[in-house]
This record gives sequence, structure tokens and C-alpha cells, in this order.
Amino acid sequence: MSLHPSLQTYADAWTHSVEAISELVSPLVEGEWNRRTPCPGWSVRDIVSHVIGLDCEMLGDPRPIHTLPRDLYHVTNEHQRYMEMQVDVRRHHTAPEMTSELEYTIIRRNRQLRNESRQPDAKVRGPLGTEVTLEQAMRTRAFDVWVHEQDLRAALGRPGNLDSPGAYVVRDELLRVLPKVVAKDAGAPANSAVVFDVHGPVDFLRTVRVDAEGRGTVDGAPSLGPAATLTLDWETYFRLACGRVTADAVADRIKTEGDPELAAAILRNFVVTQ
Repeated sequence: MSLHPSLQTYADAWTHSVEAISELVSPLVEGEWNRRTPCPGWSVRDIVSHVIGLDCEMLGDPRPIHTLPRDLYHVTNEHQRYMEMQVDVRRHHTAPEMTSELEYTIIRRNRQLRNESRQPDAKVRGPLGTEVTLEQAMRTRAFDVWVHEQDLRAALGRPGNLDSPGAYVVRDELLRVLPKVVAKDAGAPANSAVVFDVHGPVDFLRTVRVDAEGRGTVDGAPSLGPAATLTLDWETYFRLACGRVTADAVADRIKTEGDPELAAAILRNFVVTQ
């Protein structure tokens, strides 16, 4: 048995991104591990700790027994507390400890993926004791690791891989939730359309259409009379959607046409990651 074909895309994306992360951090000296990243509250070390920790959970390792400090300002809900546990337990690890654990985790995960014979709908452990399908878990890991690779690249001044396999997993996931952002969160009016024109290494044109009942759908056909059009580059798009920047901070990289209040409401509600 081998990996189910529908899971291969996510395995390839994860592999590409996690190996890029290993390559980025392997030469770092101790002080560079403390650099701030665009991910709120997390340093380079914290990002790598998070990647290691969640892949260890994919391997079925027990979660660490650890008490979080009370003064972590960026931890405001249970989901964040869950994610912070794997990070805080490694906050005093040295650079060699971090790189060796990352390399060992990658070896173990690659072996697991080579031998993975479960079906995509098999149930596996998810965050906060939930159960998710294997396909969802692998898709989430591919998404997560690519975004964190970009966090590290930003912190270390090493741009790249904006169009790697993980980028397309991230694009598809962000487009999947775009109708909710426009129709529900931003309150776009019934029987309206909003166009997103994204250019750069990953480029696409998508229209979110809101029907008479206020439900949103997304497709690739242009709209002749959209209520609003947002034009921006791919890096700005995903950084906004993943909460790495605010719309105000990158206003010069976003062009809006049509209803300014609707465009502003969309940008206010653009963050879709926790």
C-alpha cells in the first residue's frame, strides 16, 4: 500500500516547505533564533517549535505536560493555548537542539508518509481533542507549514517560494472561505458580486456572488457589474488573510473600486486563521 493519490498533493507541499524551513534555520546562530516574525508573539524559535510539535502530534506522540506562563499577551483563547504548549516547552532549547529535533521529526514524518496506507476519510487526532479526517489534517499541515515558512523568510530576509506547492494549497483554502468573508462577515448585499484580482507569483481572478438569500459562492467568471473590486498582489493577499499585516499597513498595495464601505468591511474581516 502507498499514500492515497488525493493525499499526495498535501504530502508534496508539506515536504517542500518543511525542507525549506530546515534549510533556512540550519545555519542560524543562537541570537538569530530570537528574531521576531510576522506571526504575532512568535520568534523564529517559536515557529520551528510549533512546526516540530504539530508534526509530532501527526506522528501520534503524546503532548507535553507543561504549564503555560500567565503573561503571554498573544494567547487569548483555548485554541491558542493548545498551540502555545508545544512552543513554550521549547523556548529555552538551544540552536543545536532545535535543528536536531527538526531534522529527526522530518525523518520520522517522511517515513510515516511513505508507509501511509489509510484512506483520506480515516479519522485522526485534531486540535483540542477533536477528530478530523486524515485528508483534512494533511491539508492543514501543508497550509500551516507553508505560511510559517513565509514567516521565517520575512524574519530572516530570505524571500522565496511564493509559488511553491504549498502556495497553491494555501490559495485554495483561502478561496474556500472567501464566500463567508464577503457574504456573512462583511455583509455584502443580496444579489451582488465582489471581484478579487490577484497578481504576482500566484495569480487568479475570482468572483464571490451573493444570492437573494445572502449566501455566497465563488467562481472564476468575471462579473460585469461588481459591487466592489479588490486588486492586490499574492503576498499581500495571503499575509492579510493569515493576520500577518493589517489592511491599513498595506493600503498602498491594495486598489479598490466600487462601494468603498463594502471594500473596507471585507478588508476588516479578511483574517481567516486563528
